[in-house]
Amino acid sequence: RRLLTGSKPLDGGFLVLDAQERELLIQAEPEAEALLRPYQGAHEYINGYVRWVVTAAHASADRLRRLPLIRQRLQNVREWRRASGSRTTQALADAPTQWHVTVLPERPYLVIPNTSSERRDYIPIGWIDPSIVPNQKLRVLLDASLWEFGLLTSRMHMAWMRQITGRMKSDYMYSVGVVYNTFPWPDATPVQHRHIEQLAQAVLAARALPRNAGATLADLYDPDTMPAELRRAHRDLDLAVDRLYRRAPFGSDRERVEHLFTLYRQMAGTPDKS
Repeated sequence: RRLLTGSKPLDGGFLVLDAQERELLIQAEPEAEALLRPYQGAHEYINGYVRWVVTAAHASADRLRRLPLIRQRLQNVREWRRASGSRTTQALADAPTQWHVTVLPERPYLVIPNTSSERRDYIPIGWIDPSIVPNQKLRVLLDASLWEFGLLTSRMHMAWMRQITGRMKSDYMYSVGVVYNTFPWPDATPVQHRHIEQLAQAVLAARALPRNAGATLADLYDPDTMPAELRRAHRDLDLAVDRLYRRAPFGSDRERVEHLFTLYRQMAGTPDKS
């Protein structure tokens, strides 16, 4: 499946509001509420909160005329784009309601945060409700199944990511081209496929236990506070994914990466020089 980057308004920040700004706007212009949608990037998703984004692309001119505060934000977008040094941004100046990249899923969708702390054993991955607009700090996999989730959240994939991804300071930066598109996916029988899905569901079930109801993904995947049942579920999944690649256990992440590079060279048609 193709991994996408989320929406990119190219708005100078004028279309994005925090909770307080949203409340003040709605108090002044109640009609504006229908144009505001919850909005998440990597930080919001991992830490369990939303911002809000103005979605006015399909609003009529008459409707916008009745919303002067929204129109002021659109005017600010137009002026910011015109002043940009980027031709791509300048080209959008005359259409301030339009975004540079628009990704508005219609069904629950899987996300991978673009950046994640190097302290975590696993990048927090999961599904988001389609009412939430993902921004460019989230990687989006539409119509993903538990199979994709299981492989992407596994230690095998995490080892691959750590070896080849870029970094922002010390945080991992998950790249569509460098990490996802190059990852060698294993073959699996229908029985193995179902087993991975069951173990992937167990990871989600561990997250959803009543005792974890108030926890954010930042809490659940902090190595100091990760619940024991969640860690066990991940380890069971890791072992099962490892066995899809070879029967002999892997002794380290280095062995995993070496095995994956051998598979990658075969995929790419490059001779193995080892």
